[in-house]
Amino acid sequence: MADLLRAILSILIPPVGVFFKVGFGMHFWLNILLTIFGYNPGLVHAIWILASNK
Repeated sequence: MADLLRAILSILIPPVGVFFKVGFGMHFWLNILLTIFGYNPGLVHAIWILASNK
């Protein structure tokens, strides 16, 4: 259930989904930067983070 919530949040607001997965780490700040440059780069990065098993 938590993974589904993270996936939905990542589609709506990519940095929020990444935050719930990794916290205030490097990937969170990178995702904010990518989302500022464009929604699609932030979304792709968020999906990549959620799909990784770290």
